[in-house]
Amino acid sequence: MTKAHIFNFDVSYADSDAQGVMYHGRYVEVAERARFDWSKGVLIPDEDLGFVVRDLNIKYLTPILLGESFVVETQVLKIGAASLVVEQKFVKCDKICAIMNITIAYLGSDMCSKAIPESVINALR
Repeated sequence: MTKAHIFNFDVSYADSDAQGVMYHGRYVEVAERARFDWSKGVLIPDEDLGFVVRDLNIKYLTPILLGESFVVETQVLKIGAASLVVEQKFVKCDKICAIMNITIAYLGSDMCSKAIPESVINALR
């Protein structure tokens, strides 16, 4: 397990429905932004495609509302030969609002699974 990366986000009108609740689909987009921010500085070899989402599961616990601020805590739970299991928690005021578990696979340029290079694993730690 790696140290959690923190990504801050504020809910705007574009993120919410008519009742002012953050739209469920926005969680996926915000999580992707958080993973992108977390992976900055990781150099993927030119001959590889890199990471792609293979499996995604979200558990919604408490709504996040228009105007509220929260953080996404991104943490690697498991490093496999060709994939990572990542957990992302959506947290406001120290309360977990949603938990997303993602398996991301590492692909070569041929679009097939490939062992994650040691340099990439070290950079993610």
